Amino acid sequence: MPLALLALAIGAFGIGTTEFVIMGLLPEVAGDFGVSIPTAGLLVTGYALGVVIGAPLMTVLGTRIPRKRMLMLLMGLFIAGNLLSALAPAFAIMVIGRVIASLAHGAFFGIGSVVAAELVAPQKKAGAIAMMFTGLTVANVIGVPLGTLIGQHVGWRVTFAVVAGLGVIGLAGIAKLVPELPRPEGVHLRHELAAFKNAQVLLAMAMTVLGFGGVFAAVTYIAPMMTHVAGFADGSVTWLLVLFGLGMVGGNLVGGRFADRALMPMLYISLGALAIVLALFTLTAHNKIAAAVTIALIGALGFATVPPLQKRVLDHAHGAPTLASAVNIGAFNLGNALSAWLGGLVISAGLGYTAPNWVGAALAAAALVLAVLSAALERRDAPQGATAAASAAPADRPTAVHH
Repeated sequence: MPLALLALAIGAFGIGTTEFVIMGLLPEVAGDFGVSIPTAGLLVTGYALGVVIGAPLMTVLGTRIPRKRMLMLLMGLFIAGNLLSALAPAFAIMVIGRVIASLAHGAFFGIGSVVAAELVAPQKKAGAIAMMFTGLTVANVIGVPLGTLIGQHVGWRVTFAVVAGLGVIGLAGIAKLVPELPRPEGVHLRHELAAFKNAQVLLAMAMTVLGFGGVFAAVTYIAPMMTHVAGFADGSVTWLLVLFGLGMVGGNLVGGRFADRALMPMLYISLGALAIVLALFTLTAHNKIAAAVTIALIGALGFATVPPLQKRVLDHAHGAPTLASAVNIGAFNLGNALSAWLGGLVISAGLGYTAPNWVGAALAAAALVLAVLSAALERRDAPQGATAAASAAPADRPTAVHH
């Protein structure tokens, strides 16, 4: 794997830390600003919605900017948003800071996925994408627990200042290691938008919303769930997030490896198992050991879907994958926002801190149904699609993946 993937992983590490660290600090932030935990959950929802909006917006704005320079500009935006969060004098200002930081998220991973895929041979594309996303998953093993520990003992503002520093390191890594890649010839915004006419691209994005939304339904409220239901001490949330992060690292790497071999079977297994584990979490959340094991499994199964879904979008977006790739990252966060909101609703309705697990199980099951539907449509259209692909490949699909 090229060294440039390390630079992308460094940037992903910083972004992953700021995205997930807030979950372990919701009680501290809520107490500091005098708001309820469901209200503090808006910091998760606001960030996720910012990704949904920022992914296409930043990608479109960057269509005339070389990809390396755009990645550097996005990291600058990320740094500014985290500094504002660290200095926020009021809850509303912190929400704004989170949204500013989130605007860089989708475009960074979308453009980064395309860059990663272009750096390797066609049969290694999913593995390269997984390597970049390793920075995001490792953030949950190192960055998020460390940030949570700092936030609980020194102050959550210090955590976000440190995250801004991670952004500076990521910016330097991209400037040093990522090569200047030529922009694809003849690809314009209308070509990028044309990808959204493909039903398989839209189905993959819907699977992304529902599947990863299932993960966040449970994980958004992991701190109150583990302290109030499982009986863990507040300080235990840190190592529980380490378990979640370790699961994410393993699931991401396994998903990348097998997506290059059997993409759809990988999705069937991971989404089906995720739905079952989330449903069981309603029961296992009452036992410390069982809850810890379940948290690791949710991380593994959730992130096992990331490389195959991202690769599926790239495969079906043909020769103009950048916008579709970025929007799919937005789809992950749309799922996050939807599930965080739904989880807050069921908690506010008095159904308890384990109720979001049922929401997550339903979302993951719905994603599995869409995966089966997508494969059925692909089999139905295979002869016609193969003929069209063969005739279009030389002229119209210069960067398409060939199987």
